[in-house]
Amino acid sequence: MTIRHAGKWPAAFFSSASNSVLRPLALLLSALLACLALASCAGLAGPRQVEVPLAKLQHGLDQRFPVDKRMLDIFNIELSQPQLALYGDSGRVGLTLQVKVAPPFVRQAWHGSLALSGRLILDASRSALQIGELHIDRFTLDGVDPARARQFTEAAGVLADKVLKDVTLYRFHADDLRYAGIQFAPTKIATTAAALVVTFEPVK
Repeated sequence: MTIRHAGKWPAAFFSSASNSVLRPLALLLSALLACLALASCAGLAGPRQVEVPLAKLQHGLDQRFPVDKRMLDIFNIELSQPQLALYGDSGRVGLTLQVKVAPPFVRQAWHGSLALSGRLILDASRSALQIGELHIDRFTLDGVDPARARQFTEAAGVLADKVLKDVTLYRFHADDLRYAGIQFAPTKIATTAAALVVTFEPVK
């Protein structure tokens, strides 16, 4: 049997083999460097603040009222003309609503106002702000005896709580949550007399 010596392997073979190994390594290294760069940018970016004017919040509420509901199968309550107030740096807000109470099939109606206060709640899953922990500060209804007024106060409070649980005071936009290629998340809410100030921090 005769064995033939193959001689030297062609240089092109080694060049091809080297490229096939180095190319994936280069891509992996580039991806790792990109990840490290993004992480570094997120760390350097630090928190930032977005100011939401009271007028913008008020406009959003105006779109959701009036609300008309029947309570206790006895009378209709209409809530309208919301007026929002921000309580300085307390993180709480006030809301005043005009109230109309009318028994069904009767022309008579009582008119008054309902003043509420609550705490701003951050709903991270919906990227939104809502009003929670509502408290009735004042309820007035013209021409109603005290016993019936207490009944109306309870019903109006229940209605306002149900309505405001479904009302989004402000929904964060895409440019609030992403800046300079970095993803941010809201972490803190502060109030001034004229605006909400929301602090965003980089997502790590």
